[in-house]
Amino acid sequence: MKKEVLLEIFYNNKGKVIGSAIGFILAILAIIIGFFKTLFIAMCVLVGYYVGKKVDNKESIIEIIERILPDGWK
Repeated sequence: MKKEVLLEIFYNNKGKVIGSAIGFILAILAIIIGFFKTLFIAMCVLVGYYVGKKVDNKESIIEIIERILPDGWK
């Protein structure tokens, strides 16, 4: 009974539940290891997500890097 209710709440409010969980984890990390280390970890996760999303969409990593970095980086 409780499992079905929790799953229904999760499916109806998926964004809120996931966002709250991520916020909670980031808050715990900020308390334990410090704000700037937590910020660095979060930025690394976002960059990894972005690159992974591009790979999943079969986009060229070299083209993405060329758009971000200035000319002559090679």
